[in-house]
Amino acid sequence: MTRRPKTTRSPRTRAGGEWTEAAFWAFIRSNVRLMSRRWPPIVRHAMHAARRKYSGTNKRQKWEYQCASCCGWHKATEVQVDHIEPCGSLRAWEDVEPFLRRLLVEADGLQVLCCACHAEKRGRK
Repeated sequence: MTRRPKTTRSPRTRAGGEWTEAAFWAFIRSNVRLMSRRWPPIVRHAMHAARRKYSGTNKRQKWEYQCASCCGWHKATEVQVDHIEPCGSLRAWEDVEPFLRRLLVEADGLQVLCCACHAEKRGRK
């Protein structure tokens, strides 16, 4: 006697029947975001605009960065570059162009936030 699942499974329509539609779009979204980490306004321009020379006691730290929300100064590992306008969802082919337009913005569409402010903006604690 074979057991039946209690819930119905989502159809696996992508990658030769191995992935669901949601898994396919999660794969696309994840890899596009990974690629965006090399976009110069995110990597250099936004961080460069928010930095100043570090003058503390740590000889290995060269720069510190100002959070756009709390205006505190933090080291590079404590800040993240945030999109002022959220990128939105990527769940269908129609979402690709608007998502990319919002993801790959110039430096004036980005802000540097400390990890705590970024988590608060995204609704996490």
